[in-house]
Amino acid sequence: MRERLRRAWFRLVAAGGASRLSLFLHPLLYRWTGGIGPLGRFLGNRIGILTTTGARSGKPRTVPIWIYPDGDAWVIVASRFGDQRAPGWYHNLRATPRATLDIGRRQVSVLAREASGDEHDRLWAQVNRAYPGYAYYAERARRHVPVLVLSVTGTTTEPAADATGPGTDPV
Repeated sequence: MRERLRRAWFRLVAAGGASRLSLFLHPLLYRWTGGIGPLGRFLGNRIGILTTTGARSGKPRTVPIWIYPDGDAWVIVASRFGDQRAPGWYHNLRATPRATLDIGRRQVSVLAREASGDEHDRLWAQVNRAYPGYAYYAERARRHVPVLVLSVTGTTTEPAADATGPGTDPV
């Protein structure tokens, strides 16, 4: 019974995170507020806003995503909540690995690469400690779930010295 409740919880988290309304509103509200409160953290996991270049369209594509620190880099997981297909942002990063990541009021340029071998195993264990739902999503998807490392290549914007509230973000 307990395992069924855990799985139901992971499905509920997936349903909320994958809704069209959430994918549309979250980046707007995150940038407006600087990612405070539940916009910046959920279930203890840090949230960032990832902007990639569309693999086919060439247009900017923005998505809220859970991010995990690993030294000077950030780690993201292409689980798509257990779907058999990888998320669109994963395909975008494979086509164009340069992207931007909003972390609070700061926007950084990043270069993505897929972790493999021992590094993948280490990072997979790390993200599963932070959120055990990833193991469930991998089981449900029946596919290898990629883990990507976003290496920071530069800071695009910094908060203004007198930034005190929403709407002051230069993004």
